[in-house]
Amino acid sequence: MERKSINRYHSFCKSLNNLSEAKGRDPEDIFILSGTAQMFNLSFDLSWKVMKDVITEYHGALEYPTGSPRETLRMAHSVGLIEDDTWMEMLRTRNNLAHDYDGELALKYFQDITLKYYQLMDDFMRKAAEYYQQNVD
Repeated sequence: MERKSINRYHSFCKSLNNLSEAKGRDPEDIFILSGTAQMFNLSFDLSWKVMKDVITEYHGALEYPTGSPRETLRMAHSVGLIEDDTWMEMLRTRNNLAHDYDGELALKYFQDITLKYYQLMDDFMRKAAEYYQQNVD
């Protein structure tokens, strides 16, 4: 696997680790809330890009729109990288948070992000590690 893909995987792992810091924290703290929303967005975006890398490199699926998170999630589900339709919910949450100017949506989604979404991304990170272990220096 090319170096760019491995670096993206490592960035995903680091951002997910940073997101884990929000667990058990006070969502009423504006810095915790905004940091959690930002770290979720970054982790989610890196996760679907890592999925795309794994799909194209290891599953040979080159005939799908690789620039689309929605199509990448569908393909990841079809090849067994992810097992839960909650990923589409995560995509909607990420899209909604892009228009959250006062923190109300971040507060609404805080528990989902720190518990449910974090766990799904962590599960994917562990699955992706199986592909990257043999390629990490």
